[in-house]
Amino acid sequence: MKLILGSASPRRRELLRQIGLDFEIRTADIDETKYQTADPVQTVCATCQAKALAVAKALPLWEKCPEGAEEGTAADPAALVVSSDTIVVLDGQIMGKPHSPAQAEAMLTALSGREHAVYTAFTLLPVTGEGPGAPETEYVETKVRFRPLTRGEILAYIATGEPMDKAGAYGIQGMGACFVEGIEGDYFTVMGLPLCRLSQRLKDYGIDVLKG
Repeated sequence: MKLILGSASPRRRELLRQIGLDFEIRTADIDETKYQTADPVQTVCATCQAKALAVAKALPLWEKCPEGAEEGTAADPAALVVSSDTIVVLDGQIMGKPHSPAQAEAMLTALSGREHAVYTAFTLLPVTGEGPGAPETEYVETKVRFRPLTRGEILAYIATGEPMDKAGAYGIQGMGACFVEGIEGDYFTVMGLPLCRLSQRLKDYGIDVLKG
């Protein structure tokens, strides 16, 4: 079965490679604002699932059919789409990616000296010769605590450009790690893909990272 990562994120690409998976990358644009609600879990799960469906529906027909498939095997999965979405939540408010340096500064100032939650959802969507199957979506929550930040530190970090494509305006795997005083939960959830839970669920589709 072909594994397809439905994300352009270089971090998620690195994480899948880290656990030894072979995959292709496919992306599809969606309007994420359509899935935003006051409920962080509903928002992150709905957005993630929409990404997977958009990627699956855009696959060429020949890619949906298993190579050498015989009549009656159209329902056998030929591909598995993996998509993911991450949000940062502070005081019940969802923080997306900043659209300007000023917005990034406001986000980092709000996070300074505080604990916030990071939610990452992932969707597994099998694709057969008949099209997308039933998506399965899960999420993992991790708490992150920032040390107090000075305005000078915030502005210097923004000047690196790192915050501008990150939910909550920081990347724990980059220079943003200098702000993180502690975490409670899965580090890889904060990076954008909960590898422990994902690897367990992939077994349901015959993809075993560590074959025992």
